[in-house]
Order: sequence, then C-alpha cells, then structure tokens
Amino acid sequence: MSMFSLFKKKRDKKESEEEKVQDEAVVDEQESSDGEQQAEPEASDEAQQTEVEPEKEPAKAPEKAPEELPSAAEDCAQVTAESHAQQQPVPEESATEELKEVETPKAEPVDTKTQEKGQKKGFWARLTQGLRKTSGSIGSGLIGVFRGKKIDDDLFEELETQLLMADLGVATTTKIIDNLTQQADRKQLKDAEALYELLQEQLADILKPVDKPLEIPNSDSPYVILMTGVNGVGKTTTIGKLAKQFKAEGKSVMLAAGDTFRAAAVEQLEVWGERNNIPVIAQHTGADSASVLYDALEAAKARGTDVLIADTAGRLQNKANLMEELKKLVRVMKKLDPEAPHEVMLTLDAGTGQNAISQAKLFTEAVGVSGIVMTKLDGTAKGGVIFAVADQFAIPIRYIGVGESLEDLRPFVAKDFIAALFDRNVEASETTTAN
Repeated sequence: MSMFSLFKKKRDKKESEEEKVQDEAVVDEQESSDGEQQAEPEASDEAQQTEVEPEKEPAKAPEKAPEELPSAAEDCAQVTAESHAQQQPVPEESATEELKEVETPKAEPVDTKTQEKGQKKGFWARLTQGLRKTSGSIGSGLIGVFRGKKIDDDLFEELETQLLMADLGVATTTKIIDNLTQQADRKQLKDAEALYELLQEQLADILKPVDKPLEIPNSDSPYVILMTGVNGVGKTTTIGKLAKQFKAEGKSVMLAAGDTFRAAAVEQLEVWGERNNIPVIAQHTGADSASVLYDALEAAKARGTDVLIADTAGRLQNKANLMEELKKLVRVMKKLDPEAPHEVMLTLDAGTGQNAISQAKLFTEAVGVSGIVMTKLDGTAKGGVIFAVADQFAIPIRYIGVGESLEDLRPFVAKDFIAALFDRNVEASETTTAN
C-alpha cells in the first residue's frame, strides 16, 4: 500500500472520529434544548442555527485535604445562599400559625382601691418628709420633753420654750399652756406622755376651724383669684402650680401678669403658661397693673374661661402707696364683675416666722384676705407660725407647700397635718440618723 493511501486512510478515520464527537455533542445539546423549548416553545431561528462547539471535559479538582479550610469564595457563596434563603417570603399559613401561637396577654383589671391607697401613701410620704423639720421642733420631736418626766412647772416651762422657738408666738403659746395646765389639773394627770396626747388635741383644735379647702363653683362668669403677698414668698410659682392643677381637673384657666414692676415676674408667668398651654395676658414692664387685670378679665369673660388667676406686684406691708394700689385693682375688677375677685389669696412664707403675722394683718385690712397659702414649710423648723396665723386670724388655709414639685402644693387638711407632725416614724428615723 502506498504512502498516500495510508495517509488518506488515517485522515478519513480522524474525520470520522471528529464527526462522531460532533454528532454526540449535537445530541446532548438537543436534549438540553428540548427542556428549554417546552418552557419556551417560540424559540428564535437564530438560536437553532447557532453552532454548538464540543464541550470540553472539565478538569477534575484536586481532592481537598480533610483539614483544609474553605476558601473565601466558598464562604461568600455560603453566606449569599443563606441570605437568599432568609429573604424568601414566609407562606401566609405559617405566618398565621406563628401569630396564633403568640397570644397577647390580657390586661388585668385595675384595682382602683389599691391605686388610691398607693396615691394616698405617696401623698402621706411627701407630707411627712416635707414637715420633717417642723416636726422635729413642735411635733414628734417633743416626745423627748415629755418622756419619763413628771408633770410640774418645770415641764410646762420647757414646753413653753419649745413652742416659742417653733414660732407659735406668745399669744398662741400662752393659750396652749393655760389649756394644758387646766386639763392636767382637772384630769389629775400624772403621766407626762398623757399630756403629750393632750397637746396634739390642742393643736388640732386650733387648725380645724381653718380647714376649708378652696371650692370653685360652676358659673357662667370666670372665678377670679387675686394672688397677693410680699416679694420672695413663692407667689408666682404658686400661681403656676395652681393653674396646672385646675387644668388637670378639667377647668379652663387664664393667667394675668399683674406684677408689672418686675420683668422677671412676667417672663416667669409666661413660661408657666407656655409649659401648660395656658393663655397669659401681659403688657410691657411698668404698665398699669389695673389695666392688665381689666384686659384679662374682659378676655376671660369673652372666652368663657372658668378660672382667672391674677398675679400682683410683691409689696411690703409697710408701704402705704403699694397697699393703696392693691385696693385700686379690686375696684377696677368690680367694674366688670361686682363679685370679683372671688378669692383674695395671701401667700405667706413659713420661714419668715412672726413677720408672717404682720403681713397677714395688713393685707387683711387692705383688701380682705379670704384664703392663705403657706409655702416653704419643708425648709424651716419654725413652721409653727401656721398655728399662730390660724389662731389669730381664723382665715381659711387653702394650700400648704411642702416641696418644690407640683404635688408638693397640696390642699390643707388639718387632720393629716397634725398626724404628719406627730408621726412617730419621723422621730425614729431622726434618732437613727443621729446615732
């Protein structure tokens, strides 16, 4: 056989092998494309005419050693797969089942009695804490004066000194000592601690007549409260607290910045108004106070306001011209409402001691004070002045201040006041602190 024949035979054999490989590749491609054609029956002619190159057999990856760590690419692929799995929507049925499993806890009914008891306990704690200093001088602190002693002149003399130091005043102290002496003789008391109980009764009897909380009746016209007092007694702060309390009770409130002598007083009242969303009628510093109050009362009547609280300039009780101006304010308001002001409330600082007596006297003579607010009882051990004011003037004590917070301005209740003063727990805590 010639060389040409051998070469031709080998070439034909090679071509036949290549055609066989191509035929197998075409068959594989047709089988894979059949699945795609079932989903997409309208394949284009161009796709059918595309030549299919023979697939190369992929090289086998080397076997990974058992201790070999996965590559960064494999980690990324795994994280991507997990994230896709998390992003798949949860079937509605399974979500519903999960919601069914998680049951919302039922709200337990509120025990109003327990709630009221807790509030009362909170009020009592604030009251006893606020009266701690006064209690040490005139309340539970007096137990040391009586304990283990016999009733004699020395005991009464020591008690008298203690009451005077607590600012009850000479007149009120003398009355208390005289009454205790008579009752001790009449009842033939020998136990000094029994006399201690009588002292509580004496003090309670002084406060009971002035235990008259402020009551605001329902009316078509505003209930006007004229706030008076000297500078520094907490008058403007008391106005802000009262306004917030009245609003919390559902009453509409308006404030009148009648203290035009101090720019700070107007600003302070406006801050209270903005904080509690309460309108404030004010004019520039130095304006006529009577004009401010007149405008405020007109506005309150036009808006149907329930309560109008009017601030006034802090004036010393010995300044005749300022006291005359206070009388003018009352006359101006009566032009719009003959009943106004419905309440003339005098603010007294318990820390001023017997000076509060002279203030109460002159303000009462000038405008006829109808109610008293005794502030700053928490900051003094001389809160006994409240007994002197009650004993000498018999003016209702509307509120007492035993702290800086809103809740520390509370309606005066004589029974609670006496109980807080003579609370033995206060005495025990004071003794523990001293030790």
